[in-house]
Amino acid sequence: MASNRHLGRVIVLQSLYEYELRTLAKDPDVNLDIVVAKNIEPYEKALGDTEFVYNLARNVAKNFETLDEVLAPLAPEWPIASIAAIDRNVLRMGLYELSECRDSIPPKVAINEAVELAKEFGSENSSRFVNGVLGTAYKKLDIKEEENNGKQTKNKAASKASAEESANEAPAEETAGGAKDGSSK
Repeated sequence: MASNRHLGRVIVLQSLYEYELRTLAKDPDVNLDIVVAKNIEPYEKALGDTEFVYNLARNVAKNFETLDEVLAPLAPEWPIASIAAIDRNVLRMGLYELSECRDSIPPKVAINEAVELAKEFGSENSSRFVNGVLGTAYKKLDIKEEENNGKQTKNKAASKASAEESANEAPAEETAGGAKDGSSK
């Protein structure tokens, strides 16, 4: 069965959003795997690769703090806590895929997928904001898309930060900014 990774990312975003909010509310029963399983259930046949969803959700959640530390200087006028929860989790997912998944997901795909999630679930300016921050990450962390025997390599600067099918198009025009109130739909 073919994998639908975009749907998988939608499920990961939904799961991380719920997990983060329940964790902040000090819900003693919150369990990421249970949240993911509940969110996968209606889409399991269409999804195909459930392991991708679990791995992405677990790795992003496990690295919330590290990812936030890397994101903070990339959007200095937007403290991480003031960014809408949807946008914050889209950025975390995009940065994780951009910096840690280049063997299987090209950086341009990671950025484009994050921008698409921001368009679908964020506020009016979320996609531009996400594109700008991840475009800056791509440049400042010096993430390279060099082919090396079919595998992608990364620069040492990117190893501090904790990308599916190849895409021929470049990320959308990079712009800084976003909704100042950080609101989402």
